Amino acid sequence: MASLRDLRRRIRGVSSIGQITRALEMIAITKLRRFQGKALAARPYTDELLRMLARLAPLAGEEGLRHPVFGDPEEDGAGKKAKEGKERFGVLLVTSDRGYCGSYNTKVYLAFHALLDEMAGKTPVIHVVGRKGYSYLARRGYAVERYFSDPPLEKMDVRAALLLARQLSDGFLGGAYGSLHIVYTRFHSMVSQQPVRLRLLPIDAPTLLAEAGGVAAQEGEASQTIFEPDVRTIFRVLVPKVFETKVAHLLIESLTSEYAARRFSMKNATDAAEEMRHDLWRLLNRARQERITKELLEIVGGAEALKGA
Repeated sequence: MASLRDLRRRIRGVSSIGQITRALEMIAITKLRRFQGKALAARPYTDELLRMLARLAPLAGEEGLRHPVFGDPEEDGAGKKAKEGKERFGVLLVTSDRGYCGSYNTKVYLAFHALLDEMAGKTPVIHVVGRKGYSYLARRGYAVERYFSDPPLEKMDVRAALLLARQLSDGFLGGAYGSLHIVYTRFHSMVSQQPVRLRLLPIDAPTLLAEAGGVAAQEGEASQTIFEPDVRTIFRVLVPKVFETKVAHLLIESLTSEYAARRFSMKNATDAAEEMRHDLWRLLNRARQERITKELLEIVGGAEALKGA
């Protein structure tokens, strides 16, 4: 058994670790509440934009659906650029900048590799948000096309998120890749976050029209609405706005999931430290009792020896 000095030193060390993990848990809870409010507030806005796009899709007709985001990027004169783009696919990997969030990043990496397996035969053009994801890919020899490090995800405002989304869409429209995917973590609740791989571009026009039919059936006959300047123009302007808003919302979802995972991980670490501290105290008390018992036996044995003499 360890000595009393060693046990006391271990108790002090475990107590210090417990204080640190508890502080990190409190910080994670505070930031989680802030970002959770943003994520939940952004969902109705994003959903309404998608419903608006679905309502305008049948009114815009085939000409409206000829927007580049609904199909392959425009070809150049020889078609070489578009052909090369079809052999590549873009992917935005969203991870955390810091650790202490349990298996959050590991689950994102598994979803990323599942996407690579699904798109086997095509070359990935990888974009990364989060220092952990960039380090993970660099250690494994993956080529990162762009690493969005400034500003970090936690300090990224709406304008920076929209600029990021615009850069991704410009790569698709310019023929750099034939499709664009995102691997992020969807926030369901404080204890439930799900890694998701989602195709952002091209937008599936048949699915959009099918959703438009469902929206029309739910809302009944559409009222006589005056569009200015016209439906097709509004539709073509709305499409990139919807894409940029959706990307910004998914980034907030990932950040909220990160802090929910960190809060849960730090709570488990704090509970484990507290349990270990109690176990060490029991060992310390047992060792102290054994030491006292041993000293008493030595005293009694010495007294008996003196009596016999």
